[in-house]
Amino acid sequence: MPLRVDSAVPVPAGFRLPRLSLPRGGIDLAKWAVIACDQHTAEPAYWQQVEQAVGDAPSTLRLILPEAHLEASDLDARIARIQAAMRRYLSSGLFVEHEGTVLVERTVGGGTRRGLMLELDLEHYDFSAASTSLVRPTESTIVARLGPRIEVRRGAELELPHVLVLIDDPEGTVIEPVAAARAALAPLYEAELMLGGGHLRGCAVDAQRSAAAVRALAALAEPEVTARRYGVPAGTAPMLFAVGDGNHSLAAAKTIWEQTKAALGPDHPSRFALVEVENIHDPALHFAPIHRLLVGVRGDVRAALAQACGRGFACHDVADARAMRAQVQALQAEADAAARATGAVWGAQAAGLVEPGGRCAVIRIAEPSASLAVGTLQPVIDRFVAQGLAGGVDYVHGDATLERLAQQSGCAGLHFGAVAKSELLRRVLHEGPLPRKTFSMGEAHEKRYYVEARRIR
Repeated sequence: MPLRVDSAVPVPAGFRLPRLSLPRGGIDLAKWAVIACDQHTAEPAYWQQVEQAVGDAPSTLRLILPEAHLEASDLDARIARIQAAMRRYLSSGLFVEHEGTVLVERTVGGGTRRGLMLELDLEHYDFSAASTSLVRPTESTIVARLGPRIEVRRGAELELPHVLVLIDDPEGTVIEPVAAARAALAPLYEAELMLGGGHLRGCAVDAQRSAAAVRALAALAEPEVTARRYGVPAGTAPMLFAVGDGNHSLAAAKTIWEQTKAALGPDHPSRFALVEVENIHDPALHFAPIHRLLVGVRGDVRAALAQACGRGFACHDVADARAMRAQVQALQAEADAAARATGAVWGAQAAGLVEPGGRCAVIRIAEPSASLAVGTLQPVIDRFVAQGLAGGVDYVHGDATLERLAQQSGCAGLHFGAVAKSELLRRVLHEGPLPRKTFSMGEAHEKRYYVEARRIR
């Protein structure tokens, strides 16, 4: 029996059309919508600006836990306030219910990305490194980061998604036909987003176009499509949805579901999680690397890197950050081309180093231990912190942000190149999830803003 929301649109296993709770008319969406909670974690000033912009207005800021506050001494009280705000917003009628998928259009950075809202079935999601499920992570999950998210969700009436899920649809059969008909769709919300977030629009998708999108999704999930597209053996378990952003939020939802499903039963709404699905071939979608910022540095970062990487490690200073970025990009492109020409699994790697005072260097690793520079260097970073040579590590979006923060006393930044969109899903199919926090779908200001919600109790 297929899962359904709209009885006219039968949906195969793995997902369903959503039931949404949207902000009612009259709410100022410029204050309602705030950026994903896992952004600007090293910049408390950003979240202070959000507080000032929101003031006392209804806002999703009251319904989320920004990760910049994870170390707050009153964390439990903050979580309790979030859950209380959800109940208050529901009881005061701040939401209106909408059944069916929504076409989401986000214009930022000179392009417009398009996506569809769906509910993913958590029974078809496995975030382990050996996952072969229909819904899979593209990056390793940091289990230690799930705790606060789990506690927020455990007592929550609502979920608010910043999860962006990718489909591999080169012919544009799922989202693009809906987007082409936008003029015929009923508008639901539209807003200019705060602090450089661009423009957001949401339109209701009618039953006929929803049904066509569902059929196209089902076709992408056929095992022969996976085998042909990725060069894997026939019968390999297909991956229809690849979690691009928000894997930890989805993993928290999965954890709660596994803990409670025996008591709740198979039809409970918390079996599902609300996400936005985007086509990896959308020309407005670009990938950005996630850099590393070491804080409280008490050791010699260069010496630690040289010792860990062994023979073939080199580190040379360059004039400035711009020169560093250009050389990293050029060296990595050269090494990748050489690896392809020789048939090697992977080749030499390059990364950048930014230190206090603006000192910049380019790192070359001739004998890497992983297929990506971030995979080679992440264990080195982890050991550096474990040995007390640094107080911690933060995951930073944006070249300029890394370069600004790394110049501060006691800091050091590691700059990584971006994973090509064309390689991402093939890598996941062949190698499993990439190292944690390898890439980001866009820069920090391009991340998803919260607008839609869904009842999960």
